[in-house]
Amino acid sequence: MSISEVSVNQLADFISKGSRVIDVRELNEYQAGHIPGAIHVPLATVPENTAVFKSEQNVFIVCRSGGRSMQACEFLHENEVTNVVNVEGGTMGWIAIGHDVITGDEPS
Repeated sequence: MSISEVSVNQLADFISKGSRVIDVRELNEYQAGHIPGAIHVPLATVPENTAVFKSEQNVFIVCRSGGRSMQACEFLHENEVTNVVNVEGGTMGWIAIGHDVITGDEPS
């Protein structure tokens, strides 16, 4: 199984074109700072929320640094949701290159 990945620089381009981002970190991590527009679906709830990930377009999955998001992508691929793409470097990489984050419970 081959999971597609993008860098945080590439993700910024996809977001500017309207792509969807799903953050699989825990609630407190998401509230502390997330990529603008990112929808929160904690990793533990991915199995019961697979419909959220289904799309005609690629859906970009992010976590803190790329590990949990890869786990989510692997699970989804095993369950025939193949349009998901892991974000290498995660939210920490996003912040490290100077992108803004949003705090609180809402995507933006």
